[in-house]
Amino acid sequence: MKKLLLSSAAMLFVAGSALAADLPSRKGPPPAYLPPPPMLTWNGFYVGLNVGYGFSASNGSTYGYETFNGAPTGLAWAYSQPNLNGVVGGGQVGYNWQFANSFVAGLEADIQGADLSGASSGVSNNIGYAAVLATHQRLDWYGTVRGRLGYLFTPTLLVYGTGGFAYGQGSSRFAYADTVGFTAGGFESDTRTGWTAGAGLEWMFAPNWSAKVEYLYTDLGRGQGFAVPQLNPAGALTNFASIQTPVQNRFHTVRAGLNYHFNWGAVPVVAKY
Repeated sequence: MKKLLLSSAAMLFVAGSALAADLPSRKGPPPAYLPPPPMLTWNGFYVGLNVGYGFSASNGSTYGYETFNGAPTGLAWAYSQPNLNGVVGGGQVGYNWQFANSFVAGLEADIQGADLSGASSGVSNNIGYAAVLATHQRLDWYGTVRGRLGYLFTPTLLVYGTGGFAYGQGSSRFAYADTVGFTAGGFESDTRTGWTAGAGLEWMFAPNWSAKVEYLYTDLGRGQGFAVPQLNPAGALTNFASIQTPVQNRFHTVRAGLNYHFNWGAVPVVAKY
């Protein structure tokens, strides 16, 4: 009996070993290495594009008067500044430095194409005749060089203020016509300089990408103004002249932008909140 039991046990052991050898192995290749996601940082250089809308911030008046041989005739006028408005768009480049966990300082320069234009007109009365006057103003392009200082409300949301130097190409036209038949007209254009200031909100929605909305107030000063001789009804020059003060170049812009952050040489910073 003992011999029978020992023989049966030996047969079961051999069969189990053979079956185990036929089973598939559960061992496989090691799992693939997944690198950690890029660390978020605002440090480094960036470039981007923007588009927006601009509109006039000049609330003053355009003043002028008529002269004869350099002496005022008594004819004078005042009417509102041209109301500039139109589309703006361009590109920007800058550098950010994140410090003290939650603060970001930087420098940004941009160049903008602009289609800002507007017109204004007025009527002036004098003894015996009246004059109709008109001014057309235009801004073709402008640029800024600004400092930025902001605070990170979250690691991806930056609120900032900005301000600095502004420059641009402005022009204006002036036209005069009176009921006696005298006319005058002129054109001026030059590169103007001034300042700009504003604020914005920027959201880093991916490790190298951010979107922003920004408001800027820009003052490029005044144009050259006009002192143009009048022509009589026959088209000949006269000793009369129309004098007009320069128009102002002040405007608001609201724009949206997209930036790509290179992070060249940047040291990753993780803000603590």
